[in-house]
Amino acid sequence: MVIKKASATDMPAIRELIGQYPDELMQDNLPPAEAFFVATENEDIVGCCALEIYSKRLAEVRSLAVRKDFQHKGIAKQLIRACTTLAKESAVYELFCITGNPEFFEKQGFGSFKKEKYALIKILKN
Repeated sequence: MVIKKASATDMPAIRELIGQYPDELMQDNLPPAEAFFVATENEDIVGCCALEIYSKRLAEVRSLAVRKDFQHKGIAKQLIRACTTLAKESAVYELFCITGNPEFFEKQGFGSFKKEKYALIKILKN
């Protein structure tokens, strides 16, 4: 298995993978291909994760997905590690994620801010 930066030609496979998780992952407004890392096995994309850098202060780890038949093999951890490494190389100060699986991200070193328990979001519809 190989972790690498995604290219524009990887986006259809990334969209297909993210589409397997309609209740867990946002399907619209995905980051551009250059924000993604992909995990490949025999040329097939089996995992993806994006690092969306907003400023030197803040970046988001998002759109983490691993194909169901490849889960529990450490792929998600490796994808998070790739995003974290790029954030450090880019001198980003804080990483955040919005997740339905906080336990997984806590194991990767993410935690709440000043003991806050929730990140709240309001979706504004036009």
